[in-house]
Amino acid sequence: MKLFKKSESTEKSKIGPPSNESRRSFLLKLGLGGMLAGLAGFGFQSFRSLIPNVLYEPPQKFKIGIPSLLAEGVTFLEDKRLYVFKEGKSFYAISGACTHLGCTVKYTKLNQPKQVEIDGGKKTVPFEFHCPCHGSKFYADGTNYAGPAPRPLHWYKVEMSPDDGQLVVNLNDEVDQNFRLTV
Repeated sequence: MKLFKKSESTEKSKIGPPSNESRRSFLLKLGLGGMLAGLAGFGFQSFRSLIPNVLYEPPQKFKIGIPSLLAEGVTFLEDKRLYVFKEGKSFYAISGACTHLGCTVKYTKLNQPKQVEIDGGKKTVPFEFHCPCHGSKFYADGTNYAGPAPRPLHWYKVEMSPDDGQLVVNLNDEVDQNFRLTV
């Protein structure tokens, strides 16, 4: 029995250029990797096309005018569904959207102010908000007291614009029911 000794030429071929089999597997892996990268890019583009680049929503922060030009009492901004109140030099803004299903509530001036108990204190209420859709009722400060509305009306921050002195309402910034901007 003869033992075969590896020749130098066999060892040199292993060290030299890759064989056809390893080149073929490398090119196969490269091709599959390229195809997967292409499919991933195509999938990302398809998904990204569903997300708009621009939001077509009205701005949530807007100017409502110079304080001295606003009427005393209540001003309703129909396109924003917002009630802006001016009491002397104080301003505040209450949402006109019912917290039940979003119908626009109506400002209702009472013939005679009534005394109500809100949060343990007695207050005089000269007007109310009434929802025409499902009958929810809110006191003047937006507190719900009748109907299916689950929460009080939202109050929004009113501030003064530093560049031109106009009042600015920010619908993204809710405040508590005692908030007033005094100019």
